[in-house]
Formats: sequence, structure tokens, C-alpha cells
Amino acid sequence: MTHAALNEPDRLWSAQEVLLRPSPVPAAAGVYGWHFEQAPSAELAAGRLLYVGIAPRYMANRTSTQNLRKRVRYHYRGNAAGSTLRLTLGCLLGIELRRVGKSGTRMTFGKAGEAALSQWMAENARVCWIEHEEPWTLESELISQLDLPLNLDQNRHNPFHGRLKELRSQARQRARELAVSA
Repeated sequence: MTHAALNEPDRLWSAQEVLLRPSPVPAAAGVYGWHFEQAPSAELAAGRLLYVGIAPRYMANRTSTQNLRKRVRYHYRGNAAGSTLRLTLGCLLGIELRRVGKSGTRMTFGKAGEAALSQWMAENARVCWIEHEEPWTLESELISQLDLPLNLDQNRHNPFHGRLKELRSQARQRARELAVSA
């Protein structure tokens, strides 16, 4: 049931729909799945599930304030420092990663790059979700049983893992060599 609800959902939601107020995304715990009408890489198939995420993450020592609505909306309009999905997509799309902020330790695609990525996602990324009180109990199972090339964590078995890891590493290395961006 969980796999089909994410892999072959009854409905996919666009950025425009998700960012509405009130948002259709529940402020609850759960798992979300990202599908892409145009794949972010020629090596990947379009029109299918490529990534899953959870909200909240398991936290042994404190309670997370994250939920499906906050995470999904952040992926659509946040930045690469707070979204591994955005970091991955931007790297695949060839957007330049930069060090930002006073310390220069955060890495994003800068204002223009993040705006370009948000636009690309609005045109191509669609999301679905299922509510689940303890989503971290499903995450490993989903990653091990589904072909999710954009997930890195727990996904070394995926044929795209090495390529994606290397691409992100190269983008971070290039960012370290550039001046800190305003």
C-alpha cells in the first residue's frame, strides 16, 4: 500500500497547489515522494518517482517541529542548504553552488540560482505524500525496495548513487574554491 501510494499515486501536486494557503499538504508526520515530468538528468527517466523524504526525522533527544507541509513547501521554495533534494537537483541541472553568509560555511545556489531552481521545480516537480506517525520506520524499507536514484542516504545499492555522490562532491569542491557570495 505504501509503495503504490508513492510510486503510483492517485494524484500528484504541483508547486502552485502546494504553496496555496491553505495548503493541501497536511501539517502531519509522513513520507513524501517526488516525481518529475522532465528528469533533472538525461541519465534518469522522466514521469516517475525519483526521491522520497520523511518529516519529521527521528530525533532521540528532542521533538522535531517538522511536518509534511513544512518540508514539502520548503523543498519547493527554500534553498540547497536546507534541502538535500534541492542540492541534488541544482547539481544535476548544472547550477553553480556557492558559499554564502558571513561565515561562508552554508552552501546554496545564490539568489538567482535558487530562483531558477524553484522555477524549474514549479514546471517539472510533482509531489505526493502519505501520513504516517513514525515515518522513519518506513524510510529504510522504501529506499531498499524502490528505485530512488536521487536518495543518497541508505542507497549505496542504487546504480546512480556513485555518480550523484561524485557530482555533489565536485560542486562543493568548486564552491570552496570560489569567493563567498553575498
